Amino acid sequence: MGGRNRFVWIMVAVMLLTWVTPAAEAAAASGAAREIEIVLDGKRLESDVSPYIVPEVYVTMVPLRLISEALGAEVSWNQQERQATIRGGDGKLIIMKQGLSNAIVNGQSAALDAPVANKSGYTMVPIRFIAEQLGLKVGWNQQDQRITLTTDDSEAPVPAAGAGEGLPGSEKAAPDSDGKGEKSELRGVWISTVYNLDWPSQASYGKSVQQMEEFRELLDELQELGMNAVFVQVRPAADALYPSELVPWSKYLTGTQGLAPDYDPLSFMIEETHKRNMEFHAWFNPFRAAVDTNTEQLASSHIVKQQPDWIVNAGGKLYINPGIPQARQHIIDAIMEVVNHYNIDGVHLDDYFYPSNTEFADDQTFLTYNPDKIASKADWRRSNINAFVRDLGQAINSAKPQVRFGISPFGVWRNQSTDKTGSDTKASLTAYDSMYADVRTWIKEGWIDYINPQLYWSLSFPAARYDKLVDWWVQEVKGTGVDLYIGHSPYKLGTKEAGWQSAQEIINQLEYNKRYSEIKGDIFFSAKDLRRNPLGIKEALRSYYP
Repeated sequence: MGGRNRFVWIMVAVMLLTWVTPAAEAAAASGAAREIEIVLDGKRLESDVSPYIVPEVYVTMVPLRLISEALGAEVSWNQQERQATIRGGDGKLIIMKQGLSNAIVNGQSAALDAPVANKSGYTMVPIRFIAEQLGLKVGWNQQDQRITLTTDDSEAPVPAAGAGEGLPGSEKAAPDSDGKGEKSELRGVWISTVYNLDWPSQASYGKSVQQMEEFRELLDELQELGMNAVFVQVRPAADALYPSELVPWSKYLTGTQGLAPDYDPLSFMIEETHKRNMEFHAWFNPFRAAVDTNTEQLASSHIVKQQPDWIVNAGGKLYINPGIPQARQHIIDAIMEVVNHYNIDGVHLDDYFYPSNTEFADDQTFLTYNPDKIASKADWRRSNINAFVRDLGQAINSAKPQVRFGISPFGVWRNQSTDKTGSDTKASLTAYDSMYADVRTWIKEGWIDYINPQLYWSLSFPAARYDKLVDWWVQEVKGTGVDLYIGHSPYKLGTKEAGWQSAQEIINQLEYNKRYSEIKGDIFFSAKDLRRNPLGIKEALRSYYP
């Protein structure tokens, strides 16, 4: 038994007893079902409890209750918390909550293939999760309808070619999985977590049930407005709304940075979003390290304390220096944790690269990390961001090519007065010169799947007219294969700025976008501003979207 506690293996073996494959289901439907044989270390096992398969995701769910029935292991159920607790040998402790697609295993959060559920009095869990957690070797013979389990270090029988195709709980994607092909119009909303702007509320600190309910209500409201995607800020300031080995838990969950909640918020949010057939895009603020300079409240694992030489104080905020290659790679690694471990639809970056309108002390970095001897610091800064975007895009595409990668830059690339190829605008800031975001290169090189400029001005704003900017961005993406999403600003409705005295302004912008096939959708900033319904924007959107 390789020294493992017998409880572990019997638990998994019993759960596997009634594993049904699509092939077996089809046979049953035709009246020719063949009993599945389960063999554990050469001994046949039997059970009369049937699992079920979660539609679309093809995950096999098996009963948890059989653990106590077959072995007498300590299993408890908390009805109020909807939580099952399993205590086995070797100190194994597994906690699962009904409806959540994560479990806590020995204090660590682990994502499930499908949420724990209750069916006919049985708590049901996904079998692949159990197998991965415990390292059980599983062989499947399609012809003989036999599952072979081995508990020692010997090799499990190798399945015949093609034998595992369609096996529930395998890595094979569901037929309806979205790829990077043609998609319907995207209608998205940014959900800010920094400062608890959109979610979760400060009142919910440390209260997982309240946080979950708040998010469900938020999704329901947004879907009612016609939205089909959310862009949720999962990295507000070099922290995380998910269990990470590289960065601490965000303080916006519990009020204290580094303090873990009792659930995996990201796993939960993805699950709830996908339940509603909405897309979930993980939004990362790449280079912001802290929203102020008070380092006493930062966790010991925070990058500011771990790598102080990477940090620059600029304008009263702390930033990770983009000029240091190791710092850029650290951010990429943190993002790839999410790409590799979660079923997200996209990776989304905002416009926080180099901070604008403030000094950024990187003279020494410019001298130290400049192998190409770039003469201009501005060009060198743009080269640093280009390298970051290129390397991140390549990492995402290599790991999960179906995950879309996009960036939301400041809405004006450059003014015509500075560059004749720029837009007919008179913006005081530009993405290229102020944030050192060389967006044109990202598009031409195909490092991103979409670009999402923040066009936060009206059709009647003289210095940066919405329609002129849309025209310019359309020309930038034309023929490149990079999609264009437009960022809108409902937060300006009701303000004194030109054009924002009626919700019709947003509708007119959406109508203008219809002129161009290159525009694949729209994203609104932010959720709280749609929910407060300035000037009746809710009713306007409900009427506009089918």
